[in-house]
Amino acid sequence: MQLINKKTPVNIKAALTIATSALLGTVSVAGHTQESQKVVEESSWDFDTAFLYYSESDRVSAAEAIINAKKTFENDQVLNLKLTIDSLTGASANGATAQPNVQTFTRPSGKGSYQTQANATPLDDTFKDTRVQLNAQWTQPLAQNYTGSAGVHISKEYDYLSLGLNGNLAYDFNNKNSTFSVGLSYFQDTFEPEGGIPVAFASMPLAYGSEEIDSGSKEAFDATRRTDSDDKTTADIMLGFTQVINRRMLMQFNYSYSKVDGYLSDPFKVLSLVDDNGIAQDYRYENRPDSRVKQSLFAQTKYHFEQNVVDVSYRYMWDDWKLDSHTIDSKLRIPLSNTSYIEPHIRFYQQTAANFYQPFLSQSQEIPEFASADYRIGEMSAYTVGLKYGVKLSDGNDLSFRLEYYRQDPKDAGHQAPGALKNVDLYESVDAIIAQVSYSF
Repeated sequence: MQLINKKTPVNIKAALTIATSALLGTVSVAGHTQESQKVVEESSWDFDTAFLYYSESDRVSAAEAIINAKKTFENDQVLNLKLTIDSLTGASANGATAQPNVQTFTRPSGKGSYQTQANATPLDDTFKDTRVQLNAQWTQPLAQNYTGSAGVHISKEYDYLSLGLNGNLAYDFNNKNSTFSVGLSYFQDTFEPEGGIPVAFASMPLAYGSEEIDSGSKEAFDATRRTDSDDKTTADIMLGFTQVINRRMLMQFNYSYSKVDGYLSDPFKVLSLVDDNGIAQDYRYENRPDSRVKQSLFAQTKYHFEQNVVDVSYRYMWDDWKLDSHTIDSKLRIPLSNTSYIEPHIRFYQQTAANFYQPFLSQSQEIPEFASADYRIGEMSAYTVGLKYGVKLSDGNDLSFRLEYYRQDPKDAGHQAPGALKNVDLYESVDAIIAQVSYSF
């Protein structure tokens, strides 16, 4: 979600440059802008708050609260603090295929099991987590036409810890109508999943500690685990250029490069091992490469008509997993009065499948080096449509409401479904509702 400061006059060109850097985590989107006017005295704190609710049909639900605080000091020095709290509950797809019969799966902890009904996508109903994230950012002029920013990031979940540092440098030229920026960030993440890190392609063991007569043992479960925790590192760089075309039009261009190393598999995802009739004979834990290089190009245009403001962006991403994606995002702000507006929003997303994505494993073929049935790295298209309503209150504070519908449609990436798998939905669509309330004061 994006929180916009309302009180401090800003250079919109430089603001967009640094705001887009937030795609890499190098600068917080909320409140980090270069100032076009000198601040003679320290300003009071400005606050942006938001509450967002996301709910998938019969799957995951998430509630998120954000508090962003900004203080501008003398000489255009800016301190930005942002607190984010997320709560996630519900059920998530475990990667196994639907079957014409009831299926039983061991819970990630190894203690107990859960079942999926016939012809239904297997969902792990143990999905539950709470995340607390804190970002702190300091921005200040370094020399004439140069503005620097540095920040820290910490995010903690039940089984996940993320620590990060970032920095950004922006240079204004051409009478401040052009800005070039470079951003760097580095993250160190540690994952301690419930039940530990599974051995790649190990068979899912029987649950232990249950009342089932044929329940497994803790020793058998531990034999499928290679360690209790693992980590990964992420290094990002982003180059940006922003240009004021005229008094009505602004354009932004970015290139980003990201290198990720370490544990990139999902310890909770499995693949069904099926026979020639499409019937699951076993469930194997997935395995992904331990490195990934992602690159992207981003372009954005804002145009101010007599009253309306249109904002259109396009992003192309590609990586060495052979996953390519295209994102088109458009917004149109329409004033209803001097104090209120509506903003329709349309977003379209499309991606190809990673080169190791496959919805199931076949007994008649050798186990590959890497494989995952996670639909999030499969071929898909998605779209979002929604509407935002904003109003400036009598005390000068801003209040807005946003309601959107999201639909994700996984696609058949060309894998031939044998036997029973022809009669089940291997690529089930996901529908979600997004609601948000924002208040700035």
